[in-house]
Amino acid sequence: MKLDELLKPINIIETSGQVSIDITGVNIDSRSVVPGDLFIAVRGTRTDGHSYISKAIEQGATAILCEAFPEEKKEGVTYIQVANTEDITGLVATRFFGDPTSKLELIGVTGTNGKTTIATLLYNMFRKFGYKCGLCSTVCNYIDGEALPTEHTTPDPITLNRLLGRMADEGCKYAFMEVSSHSVAQKRIGGLKFAGGIFTNLTRDHLDYHKTFAGYRDAKKAFFDQLPESAFAITNADDKNGRIMTQNTQARILTYSLHGMADFTASILEDSFEGMYLSINGQEVSVPFIGRFNVSNLLAVYGAAVSLGKSPEDVLVVMSTLQPVNGRFETIRSANNVTAIVDYAHTPDALANVLETINEILRHRGNVITVCGAGGNRDKGKRPLMAQEAAKQSDRIIITSDNPRFEEPQDIINDMLAGLNAEQMNKVLSITDRREAIRTACMLASPGDVILVAGKGHEDYQDVKGVKHHFDDHEIIREAFLS
Repeated sequence: MKLDELLKPINIIETSGQVSIDITGVNIDSRSVVPGDLFIAVRGTRTDGHSYISKAIEQGATAILCEAFPEEKKEGVTYIQVANTEDITGLVATRFFGDPTSKLELIGVTGTNGKTTIATLLYNMFRKFGYKCGLCSTVCNYIDGEALPTEHTTPDPITLNRLLGRMADEGCKYAFMEVSSHSVAQKRIGGLKFAGGIFTNLTRDHLDYHKTFAGYRDAKKAFFDQLPESAFAITNADDKNGRIMTQNTQARILTYSLHGMADFTASILEDSFEGMYLSINGQEVSVPFIGRFNVSNLLAVYGAAVSLGKSPEDVLVVMSTLQPVNGRFETIRSANNVTAIVDYAHTPDALANVLETINEILRHRGNVITVCGAGGNRDKGKRPLMAQEAAKQSDRIIITSDNPRFEEPQDIINDMLAGLNAEQMNKVLSITDRREAIRTACMLASPGDVILVAGKGHEDYQDVKGVKHHFDDHEIIREAFLS
């Protein structure tokens, strides 16, 4: 693609060199640059891309898009100055990869909890309807049936547009994507056209990045502010921030609720650890999902599918065949009738929701043993809150390591324990080794008890000092149940 064509939608301050040259790739990572690339120097939260301009040129970059020209410009390299490279990276990427979201219908899901479940269930549902679909999620990215590993909830603009471009090229009609607050704040979704947006809920999370709850909320809201008039915006009327999300959107607003008037409503008729029997907009359906929070997720899926033109009856038929997402309230049973549940819950609210569900179904016919921790190098303020939520609804608690990253596991555990009073401490064990913590929970459990192993869900690793070691909660539970 010609550089001058690529730059047409961009406000340029100054250029140096030829702009009618061919560009064969776009990159924001100097290590990945190959000859013929345009390198975009972005000022990130940890590093400044401007420091790597010379490295990008060494790698073969023929053009540099930056906010400030380097003191020495290399002959034969084109330099383009703009006011803010972060703002325009998405626009450049979208244009380079052929504006993929003009060729498929992209649905974004944002909120604190439920994003992965809703996006994945929509992807699975529409594939069952017979469409080729794409998925961009925390667990894995998919182009129809092809799995592609993922490292972030929402990739950087270059990776994201490359992925969406492949989806469009391979005939996908729909794409379903988790939209993180980071991705909105960092303009990773800039230039994308969304056919619809879904809001799940908002509770404390990512304050290590956003600093305040208001900053976190406003990042989510900005996604809906940017939706076009042709899109739909489905919001959770049961969340106090649901109306705030859509108050400035141009999109068609729809609501869902378990407790009041809304466009899409639901109630639980029967529930067990095997599933639920629901009434959705007056029609009954049986699903292998558990918990009110999952009813809310399914209602969002229902609303989105109907908004995309599917009949309510067809949606419910397919919904009854869907399965829970990996690491989201997954149930494992032992031979002696102990139930273990693996869940990704890593915020106080998510942990509270999962425990509330377990207790509603258990109805005091057994004990609840909770194994949980908190991630290192993340919001420290939620650590004591998570311990408090575990203490409120568990008979025994084992505080352990999660992904300590570059912190000491015991320091994180101490932060959690600081939130508990003397009475609550009587039912707490502290075991730093997560494997031993899970094994201990399995040994303590009697027939009829429920063990919740929270925090990591689908993850098959433990992040320690920058190294990801293989670790899967499911595997440890199954091993313990067999021993």
